[in-house]
Amino acid sequence: MTTIKPLTDLTIAQQAEMLPIKQIAEKLGLKEDDLDLYGKYKAKLSFDLLDDVKTRTDGKLVLVTAINPTPAGEGKSTVTVGLGQALNRLDKQAIVCLREPSLGPTMGLKGGAAGGGFSQVLPMEDINLHFTGDMHAITAAHNTISAMLDNHLHQGNDLGIDVRNIVWKRVLDLNDRALRNVTIGLGGPVHGVPREDGFDITVASEIMAILCLADSLSDLEARIKRIVVAYDRDNEPVTAEQLGAAGAATLLLKEAFKPNLVQTLEQTPALVHGGPFANIAHGCNSLIATKTALKLGEYVVTEAGFGADLGAEKFCHIKSRIGELSPDAVVLVATVRALKMHGGVAKDALHVEHVEAVKRGLQLLAKHVETMAKLGLPVVVALNRFNSDTEEELAAVLDWCRSQQIRVALSEVWAHGGQGGEALAEAVIAAVESNEAALTPLYELTASIEDKITTIAREVYGASDVTFTAKARKQMAHIQANGWADLPICMAKTPFSLSDDPTKVGYQAGFTVTVRELKPSVGAGFLVALTGNVLTMPGLPKQPAALNMGIDATGNAIGLF
Repeated sequence: MTTIKPLTDLTIAQQAEMLPIKQIAEKLGLKEDDLDLYGKYKAKLSFDLLDDVKTRTDGKLVLVTAINPTPAGEGKSTVTVGLGQALNRLDKQAIVCLREPSLGPTMGLKGGAAGGGFSQVLPMEDINLHFTGDMHAITAAHNTISAMLDNHLHQGNDLGIDVRNIVWKRVLDLNDRALRNVTIGLGGPVHGVPREDGFDITVASEIMAILCLADSLSDLEARIKRIVVAYDRDNEPVTAEQLGAAGAATLLLKEAFKPNLVQTLEQTPALVHGGPFANIAHGCNSLIATKTALKLGEYVVTEAGFGADLGAEKFCHIKSRIGELSPDAVVLVATVRALKMHGGVAKDALHVEHVEAVKRGLQLLAKHVETMAKLGLPVVVALNRFNSDTEEELAAVLDWCRSQQIRVALSEVWAHGGQGGEALAEAVIAAVESNEAALTPLYELTASIEDKITTIAREVYGASDVTFTAKARKQMAHIQANGWADLPICMAKTPFSLSDDPTKVGYQAGFTVTVRELKPSVGAGFLVALTGNVLTMPGLPKQPAALNMGIDATGNAIGLF
């Protein structure tokens, strides 16, 4: 008897028929002169186009977020892509906006970020690997500043930089725990000034956040100039502009700043651009891509990283503020599998029906719906179906949502592409056309740093209190003294829990959040509040995904999901 192997994401992607990217551009009313081609199936949008469309009326903006992620996977990117495809099936000109995958998670544990099943962006292999080189450009721009900083020290240190107070590390777009803490400049005087240093992953770089929040090349350079790289012996900030490094860094980012145009498996246009992490940065695709898509499409479907307590909160308080955006609806992705895990079921028992655990997990879903309502945004729950879900478990979620007057739809976009997302698309259209959306930030920028953080912790996480370490309070005073206190807050917190403890899954209330450190990202335009043990350079797992990767005799990728 022949065993039929299930199709993998890679197999589905390799069997798909792509249209030349020029034809995808034509769907948006674009011409070849509006594109900078990167082969047959990828292109960047030209600077002339970005300027030409600025005066057009915006389309509708749909933000896709989720409940707190679990090791079982929720499929947020898959739902984002599938929803875009479904909207096009319903004659709405839709554009999908996603972040670019990082090689670190791709080679590590998390996997890529190109969707899955029959709701993927293509060419999937390119997007998950080197794509158009944006990640490498960001790495080079960041490390150019690093090299110029150390050269400044070597050449006499005219700025009086305190080598014990340098805050600008180096970056690499791979998971490599051995590089978290290193010593550089060894080997004698000709090799530089010895000091402790370290590496972050590229997507944690402030350069990445800046590229994703700048609205023009001039704004990009202005933000890079404001980057604080170190402090001098009087504890005054030293910037990239003072090092003379901003111009070169901006030059390296010139092409990377242009949004990347690709397509979904059903030839829906997609802009895949930028990729800041959502636990240590703001977790959204580039502002320039989102704003351009709004000028080109009737509906723009974008996502924010991790759960609503991280990516969606930051989308509303950081990206929307800087870019003057206002989502017309929010899609909140949930799965039976994740609800069961948040309801107390172990990952290896998820295949066993457990309706009561699903119901316990609904408390967490309710909290995220409540948070979006506080922000003034209408919510549609997308129940993303997996093969192991039973009808009783699915019904428990659907019935509960309806009893709470929450819009809900079953999503089957992984298995059926756009067709499997039509019910979700109809619910999203209804939410958008209800005109209920009125984005209302939960805090004013002029509030104190402590009040802004406390508001997020209480209103979004459900915490009862926030404590600040002595180090954090000292840094808070320093931030205020430098005039940076009016910046929005970017919380660095575990994505797996509402609290700052990753082991406390499911609905949490009445806990205390501890802020251990505050870091100003002056160029990006936010203050990072670090809680728990959030790493800026991940490590590889015992069995990294890279072990399964390679190429076949014809050069096709194998083992890439």
